[in-house]
Amino acid sequence: MKITQGLLDELTAKAKASPRLRMNYDLRNSEHDQSQRMLNAIEPGSVLPIHRHQKTSETVVCLRGRLVEEFYDDLGRMCEEAIELSPNGPVVAVNIPIGQWHTVHSLESGTVIMEVKDGAYEPTGPEDILE
Repeated sequence: MKITQGLLDELTAKAKASPRLRMNYDLRNSEHDQSQRMLNAIEPGSVLPIHRHQKTSETVVCLRGRLVEEFYDDLGRMCEEAIELSPNGPVVAVNIPIGQWHTVHSLESGTVIMEVKDGAYEPTGPEDILE
């Protein structure tokens, strides 16, 4: 499969039309694939709660646009670091350790990231999301 600008444009259009202002595209080979690989188009104003993954690390690669990945303390209350990602900037990707509280904010329309996590999908429980 080729990930083309046309695919990213289509995904961005769907994100803009979504009430959540984001849309993902599954990159797994099938529903039986035990990995987590996806594209995620995120528009400015999309709200992703501060959350953590207790069983997997997460790699985020910025394919286009700009975003800020924020990392929070162990209580998930204080932002300890904010890293801007962009394809042509000094940082294009981050790896988020297991258990790290984090969120992301799109800074530019048309922002698309690729997310990769270890193992099969497990829903995030209420104990792993800050409201």
